[in-house]
Amino acid sequence: MSVDATIDFQLAFDMAPVGLVLSRNRSIVDCNKHLCEMFGASREQLVGQSFLVLYPSVDEYERIGTRMLPALNTKGLYADNRIMKRVDGRQKGETFWCHVTGRALNREAPHEAGIWAFEDLSARRPVKAELTPREREVAAHLMDGLTSKEIGRALLISHRTVEIYRARLMRKYEASTTADLVHKLVTG
Repeated sequence: MSVDATIDFQLAFDMAPVGLVLSRNRSIVDCNKHLCEMFGASREQLVGQSFLVLYPSVDEYERIGTRMLPALNTKGLYADNRIMKRVDGRQKGETFWCHVTGRALNREAPHEAGIWAFEDLSARRPVKAELTPREREVAAHLMDGLTSKEIGRALLISHRTVEIYRARLMRKYEASTTADLVHKLVTG
C-alpha cells in the first residue's frame, strides 16, 4: 500500500485529535495544536522545553523517566496513565489525568528521540483530592488493576509501603474498599 503523495503530513500532525510531541532527550522538539490546547500553552512556550514543565513535580518527572526505560529498551513502546499539569492560561498549575503513549525511535538510547501521544482524561477521571507524587503513582497503578505486590515491583518499593499509600488514598477519597477507591478514582 503506497502513501498518497497529496497527504500533507505536517497538517495531519497539527490537526491530530490527540496531543502529539516529537522529542529529543526528553525535550519538546515539536508539538501539535491539540497538545498546546490541552496544556494551556502556545507552541512557542513548549518547543525547546523539557517535558518537566508538564509534570506536577521534578520527582515525578525523574521517576517516570527512569520507570519507562526498561519498556522502551525492550519493546520500544511505553504507555501509562499519570497526572500532568497545565502550563499556562486560566487553568495554570491545574493537575489532570492523562494517558501517555510513546515510542522510542532508537531502543538502545530510548530518550534520544521519540514520538509521544497525550490524551486528556479529565472529563472521565477528574482529580478530586490533593495527592502526593507517590500517591499519584500508586493511584495510577491501582486503576490499571495491579496488586500491591505488582505496584511495589513497578515502583521499586515494598508491597507494605504500597498498602500504606493505598490506605491514605482510601481516607482521602472516603473509600471503604479498594474497589470503591478505584471506582472513585476513575469517576471522580
